[in-house]
Amino acid sequence: MKRFVLLVLLAASAALAQDYPNRPVRIVVPLSPGGFADTPARLLAPRLSAQLGRQFFVENRPGAGGTIGWDFVAKSPPDGYTLAITGSTHLISSHLYKKLQYDAFKDFTHISMMASGPYVLVVNPQKVPAASVRELIAAAKAQPGAIDYASSGNGSSQHLVGALFNSMAGVQLNHVPYKGSGPAMQDLLGGQVGVSFAGVPNVLGHVRAGRLKALAVTTPRRWVELPDVPTMAEAGVPGYEATLWLSISGPAGMPKDIVQRLYSEIAKALKDPDLQSKFREAGVEADATGGEELLRYMRAEDAKWGKVVKETGATVN
Repeated sequence: MKRFVLLVLLAASAALAQDYPNRPVRIVVPLSPGGFADTPARLLAPRLSAQLGRQFFVENRPGAGGTIGWDFVAKSPPDGYTLAITGSTHLISSHLYKKLQYDAFKDFTHISMMASGPYVLVVNPQKVPAASVRELIAAAKAQPGAIDYASSGNGSSQHLVGALFNSMAGVQLNHVPYKGSGPAMQDLLGGQVGVSFAGVPNVLGHVRAGRLKALAVTTPRRWVELPDVPTMAEAGVPGYEATLWLSISGPAGMPKDIVQRLYSEIAKALKDPDLQSKFREAGVEADATGGEELLRYMRAEDAKWGKVVKETGATVN
């Protein structure tokens, strides 16, 4: 009897996956439109729509460092029709916010990595006339707390990447949070703040036009679109590394067959050379890591950023 029940459940699960999706699928981006997480999601969604025959659409639910959107997804039915863009900030938030209503691992089904890339340390040359990371460090040490750095919000990756820089470089750049990367970039260009750790697509045109000066990238390797910009380690902060990555997740308890189908379709889409090219233009490399390998990477990142939060004393104001 037990074997019969098990076979029935397995058959029902397989039928569910075969029928999936039979209505539109929402991908929640818990940050503002146009940012590091938003653009790749909007590039991937129409590919999944074409492959699976149902609309995949992006819905922005920004606020509280992404935690509002992730809380919404964690509490959604685990049927595969509400997904989320997760990543570095998702894990960072679990260490910065002490009263989250969800657990970054237990309350989610982590399906697939989507992309990874660097942030770029940039300065407004009119506000902070530093030509190198070493010059920025010297200026910051000469005037502790006098130089501001903009981020897309409290608890964002930009916030913690800057906090890590403060710690490893021995300086006190003053964190100024904004409601999204767009407003942060506007004030950086306007000279209201002098420094930011920004996504490649947000700064590339401004760097090429001379409106911003790129001092370093945060990844271990140089970025193809900025070949003359050194890594942070090359520029004078040995051991500094901060790779910003994005993944796709759903609520905990999603059927395994649906998870596998989604992973397979995401991986298929990310192998397309045209989409890979568009991702690079958006400042990231396509990456379809999934399963236990993804979870191992996420746990290592969780430990790393938890340590950064503890050691730097970073808080959400």
